[in-house]
Amino acid sequence: MAHLTESDVESAALAWLEAAGWRIAHGPDIAPDTPLAERSDYGEVILAQRLRDALARLNPELPAEALEDAFRKLTRPEGADLLQRNRALHRMLVNGVTVEHRAPNGEICGAQVWAIDWDDPDNNDWLAVNP
Repeated sequence: MAHLTESDVESAALAWLEAAGWRIAHGPDIAPDTPLAERSDYGEVILAQRLRDALARLNPELPAEALEDAFRKLTRPEGADLLQRNRALHRMLVNGVTVEHRAPNGEICGAQVWAIDWDDPDNNDWLAVNP
C-alpha cells in the first residue's frame, strides 16, 4: 500500500490548481522581511492587500468605508467557534458581505460587497501559496 505524505498531497493540489489556471507562489517569496512581502508575519493567512485590492476592483461603485467594513467582516467572521466562523465566511463569500454606507446625498444605504466575481471568474486573483 502506498503511503502519501502531506508533501505529496500538497504537490498534487498545487499542480491541480495550476492546471485550473491559478498562479502559484512560493511562501518564502512573499514572507515578511522580503522585497515581495505580502504579510507582516507568518501567522497571517489572509493576504490583506490582495483582499483589499479585490474588494476595490470588484465593487468600484462603493465608497472606501464600505469596502473597509467588508474587509473587517471577512477577516474577522462572527461566531463562537471555528465551525460557526467558517460558515459565516462561506456565506459572505457566496452571498456577498452586507454593509451600510452613507450615500453622497447623506442617506444611509445598504449594499452587498463581493470578494469573488462569480459571473466572470477571470476577474478574480486566483493564487495558491505553498509553505
